[in-house]
Amino acid sequence: MEPLVQLAIIWAGVFVASVLAHKTRLTSVLYFLAFGAVMVNVGILPTETEPFIRGVAELGIILIMFALGFEENTRNFIRSIKRSWGIAFFGALAPFFTAYFVADYFWDDTRISIMCGLTMTATAVSLTMVSLKGLGLQTSHAAMGIMTSAVLDDIASLALVAVLVPLATGQATLDPVSISLIVGKALLFFGGVALVSAYLLPHDLEGWVAKIPLIGRFGARDLLHTGDGEHSTLTVMLMALVVGLLAHEFGFHPAVGAYMAGLILREEYFLFDPKRARESYKETKAIVDNAAFSWVGPVFFVDLGTKIVLDWDIFVSIIPESMTLLVGLFFAQIISAAAAARYTGNFTFHESMLIGFGMLGRAELAFVVMDIAYIQNNILSTEAFYTLMFTAFWLNVAVPVTITLWKPRYDRAQQALEAQPP
Repeated sequence: MEPLVQLAIIWAGVFVASVLAHKTRLTSVLYFLAFGAVMVNVGILPTETEPFIRGVAELGIILIMFALGFEENTRNFIRSIKRSWGIAFFGALAPFFTAYFVADYFWDDTRISIMCGLTMTATAVSLTMVSLKGLGLQTSHAAMGIMTSAVLDDIASLALVAVLVPLATGQATLDPVSISLIVGKALLFFGGVALVSAYLLPHDLEGWVAKIPLIGRFGARDLLHTGDGEHSTLTVMLMALVVGLLAHEFGFHPAVGAYMAGLILREEYFLFDPKRARESYKETKAIVDNAAFSWVGPVFFVDLGTKIVLDWDIFVSIIPESMTLLVGLFFAQIISAAAAARYTGNFTFHESMLIGFGMLGRAELAFVVMDIAYIQNNILSTEAFYTLMFTAFWLNVAVPVTITLWKPRYDRAQQALEAQPP
């Protein structure tokens, strides 16, 4: 019964954390981590995770990443790439190298430096969109730029995790053959997912593909329509798990596959009943989101929080590393993203700065990388892990603060633009 008691405690904490997140308009991830840290340090939760809880946490990673991919509108995403590619590229490159060189300076370990760079590359789009929604800016051009750039960052980060983690863990060496093999496996996996998305899932295929037996006649819509759509949630969950397991067979983390599975699923595949149309998609998405962000996924973050055992000596010792990394990332992220938005995306100055502030957050994917590096593969040192946690926490706090402070100037600039004669 002990694991079930621990699960009950975790779920109680998740409930309280969710309420606090709603009240403060901060990402609930921060409160999940804080709850785990408090519970382990007062002795309520153990420092060594029960296998059952760890299993639920690993399932939570897969659900979270699938839900994040499933949330994206593929068509809108593709249309926005042309304007947002620069934000994603330069807005990810600057924090990666900032984190890499800071880690290299303090710890002089290439493996730690690589994982620190990967951790600080992906943007927490959910936190930014919540902050923008609270200020009525969720439909602005800047919000779309942030959304698209963050998705591109996530995809690039996942690809880098797939390629670099085997090198960092020692499963592969830095010789040309090993690197070529890893890159080839990554291209094969992501290329295979793209082919499935283009030629197997669509319902109405054309050309030579339509003539292939079974494949040419049946698509994702037929699969989801099984049992009048009553099993659509089970179907998409199974797809997420299967693609996640396939990614694992290629040597990648299952979360990589789960995210890609969500990204290639489209809303149109659920439109198998004209009378219900969008309802089936909304119902399935609601169930997936509820599992990922309300009761299964949060177990992962609480479990990760239990690794933060309070040690005054460690906290004092990482102050120089944490402050250097935090200040460096704060300015590197804002300057790189804002400059890219201004000069590659043709956003206005006030929109570009808003994008820069919106790209500061670090949430789901960052903590997935920390879990892979610290808990699963023991790459990060304790000091590096605490430094990344501290930095991610304050970068997340900076998002709503900076956006709120910038909004008055943003509104004045928007009003001035609207007042100009056409």
